[in-house]
Amino acid sequence: MRTSRLNFKILLKRITSDYFCVTCFLLFSKNGDLAHKGQKAWIEKTFSKRECIYIIANNKDVSRCCCGQLITQHVPVPQNVTANKNGDDNKQVEHQQEKWTINKHTQSSPTDAYGILEFQGGGHSNKAMYIRLSYDTKPDSLLHLMVKDWQLELPKLLISVHGGLQNFEMQPKLKQVFGKGLIKAAMTTGAWIFTGGVSTGVIRHVGDALKDHSSKSRGRICAIGIAPWGIVENKEDLMGRDVTKQYQTMSNPLSKLSVLNNSHTHFILADNGTVGKYGAEVKLRRQLEKHISLQKINTRLGQGVPVVALIVEGGPNVISIVLECLREEPPIPVVVCDGSGRASDILSFAHKYSEDAGIISESLRDQLLVTVQKTFNYTRNQAHQLFIVLMECMKRKELITVFRMGSEGQQDIEMAILTALLKGTNASAPDQLSLALAWNRVDIARSQIFVFGHQWPPLGSLTATATADKEKRSPVPQAKAMRGKAKGKKKGKGKEEPEEETDPRKIELLNWVNSLEQAMMDALVLDRVDFVKLLIENGVNMQRFLTIPRLEELYNTRLGPPNTLHILVRDVKKGNLPPDYHVSLIDIGLVLEYLMGGAYRCHYTRKSFRTLYNNLFGPKRPKALKLLGMELLFHPYISDYQAFQPVSVLLFTPHSESPVTKMLLLFWHCDPYVSGRALQMHITISGHTYVVLAVDTRRHAMNN
Repeated sequence: MRTSRLNFKILLKRITSDYFCVTCFLLFSKNGDLAHKGQKAWIEKTFSKRECIYIIANNKDVSRCCCGQLITQHVPVPQNVTANKNGDDNKQVEHQQEKWTINKHTQSSPTDAYGILEFQGGGHSNKAMYIRLSYDTKPDSLLHLMVKDWQLELPKLLISVHGGLQNFEMQPKLKQVFGKGLIKAAMTTGAWIFTGGVSTGVIRHVGDALKDHSSKSRGRICAIGIAPWGIVENKEDLMGRDVTKQYQTMSNPLSKLSVLNNSHTHFILADNGTVGKYGAEVKLRRQLEKHISLQKINTRLGQGVPVVALIVEGGPNVISIVLECLREEPPIPVVVCDGSGRASDILSFAHKYSEDAGIISESLRDQLLVTVQKTFNYTRNQAHQLFIVLMECMKRKELITVFRMGSEGQQDIEMAILTALLKGTNASAPDQLSLALAWNRVDIARSQIFVFGHQWPPLGSLTATATADKEKRSPVPQAKAMRGKAKGKKKGKGKEEPEEETDPRKIELLNWVNSLEQAMMDALVLDRVDFVKLLIENGVNMQRFLTIPRLEELYNTRLGPPNTLHILVRDVKKGNLPPDYHVSLIDIGLVLEYLMGGAYRCHYTRKSFRTLYNNLFGPKRPKALKLLGMELLFHPYISDYQAFQPVSVLLFTPHSESPVTKMLLLFWHCDPYVSGRALQMHITISGHTYVVLAVDTRRHAMNN
């Protein structure tokens, strides 16, 4: 009887558990379906397509509308626009005097082509996400789609590739160097690559590099093709809302359209109602690049996403694109691949022989004009107009980096891209360091930023524009200061204000030290071990750097590897903590004592430290210390300096020759005192806390 009851209870428990699981599954599935439907509705509400709704015959080809579509294949014209003045149906309007325009002769409607396409006909069945949208789509909506729906992480670098649309051959060695350098630059920095999307010209060479990389590595680089909807071959295969479509990459040799490149991961197909014409993507691509450049690389670093234009071969329009990049605010650095042909070679020649003001000698000018004529089959007048554009580019030649294969000091195009971003925008040294840190490229920081070793950089190299401090000071604040001093003398209670630093050199170096310390903070939070070592090598003093606020910020960061610190604090304090609970150094002391099982008394839990901590950061802290804010330092400002003298810290290790012991002795230069299995070390409290931090938050690489 008891056995039956027990079995019944077990069975009932299982049924209840299974029912609960099924209910949860159905609930989550229902919520997932609702979210998916909501996302689909948002896409169709936000993004639209454009179609020509008038038929205006082209004077050069009467079988086609001015939009480029064959009249026999034209979208049916709505009834409200097909009737002529006599009331008759008018499917074809022959030789209208009215000029065809996008705004007047096209209409928008919700997009009918987005989802996933599967490439057919290649060695690998690659997939890519795509969407058809209007050429005037807002860039913020498009970026929202890319980040939220396509699940892309914001890039730390945007490489925008421009060049020839017609197929051309590259020298095998140059193609190999170009492909490897582009892939390495994208892989090591977490970059997006923007191209024209179709499998022709320079895009085909980029696709070959991406294909070669994907065959050797599992990870795919984010390559986004932005192409006009009207020039895509087999675009009928892409029709459908939130669908998965198979796409053939075999192109029709007689067609003027182009197939999408199967090595790309995403496609943005800009639609302006035209067929067989380029141009719909130009404005959309430029605005999207601008909007991405305004995004922050991450929450800690204030840098926007850097953009670089990579020029390979190209026609006359590419030179105009270069000028547009240089005139952007802020300007976009340009990297030109010399030896790839046409526009690239002309830009390289002009860059080499022109002066800074965009001036070139008469003999070279004539030679350049003849080259432009022959290269683009231009008349003398057309060549002269393009020459003017070229010289405008040369007026800002400091923003142009020419990659010449085999040239001294240039090993690959990857370094040309990254150094162009650092040097081309005339960014200050702290900004350059911030970029290198975001890319996690310690080699770039070592070779391009810390080029002076332990010596201070020359005056003017640390800031983008060196300014004279005396010229910037206003006479009004000085007058106020004088009045304040006079009052103080009269009352006998005035305090001497610290003299303001006026030496530009000292101000600049002080800013550089602050920048190094900020970089150290970012490197610790982002777990950039090599950068921590590099910054210590280049003068960051850890005892000066590790202030109480900085230590607490490091313990409370949500970035970096996951850790159980908040769980340990909750266990020690024996209560639930709010999600935004701020862990203090006193909490850290309690956790350390808890983990050591009562065999260790942490300095953070002692009465002297608690009193000092509450005076500094509690409600009764002095007003003078409050003014110091988060930049409070141990040595210069704390009156009770004795509280931070070296203390005895017990570290229980198997023996004094352990790797941890050796590391501590080497890194902190401590004097050991060995007693049995316990190692007593005299180190500063800041040094001790740094080591504990590296252990507690599972950043074990920091200990190596």
